[in-house]
Amino acid sequence: MAGATEASSGNQQGKRWLLAAFDMTCSGHQSPGLWTHPEDKSYRYNKITYWTDLAKKLEEGKFDFLFLADVLGAYSVYGGNADAAIRSGAQFPVNDPLLSIGAMAAVTKNLAFGITATTSYEPPYSLARRFSTLDHLTNGRVGWNVVTGYLDSAARQFGRPQQDLHAKR
Repeated sequence: MAGATEASSGNQQGKRWLLAAFDMTCSGHQSPGLWTHPEDKSYRYNKITYWTDLAKKLEEGKFDFLFLADVLGAYSVYGGNADAAIRSGAQFPVNDPLLSIGAMAAVTKNLAFGITATTSYEPPYSLARRFSTLDHLTNGRVGWNVVTGYLDSAARQFGRPQQDLHAKR
């Protein structure tokens, strides 16, 4: 992807578009509650074949990369608790997006992967180790969307009463 915007002298002919897909390792990414529809297949997010089939389709469609969002904790704004988010499946439950990347890379040659991962709740070495491993296994086709999180419920999942203030994160 480094050569995607090769024109630096103002010549627009050297530039090309990057085509990305956006997904999340949960049943209700952008459409909470749709999992209740009789024809919905989002339950497949728990199956490796969902991810390998998706990767193959994206590569066949000439997509450049797949961006996988992630969130730790459940949304607890409505009603002061996570009940509504859990009932509707609003990005809940969420699997670890890093674990499906190796399988998707194995069935593709060019598709790259962008993965969201927070720095707030994991020691730097273990996070760097996992991304370094993926970097090697994918031949450099992995990128990191660095975030620090934003949900107090995520902090509670890791034994903290609330998340750190933004400036500290």
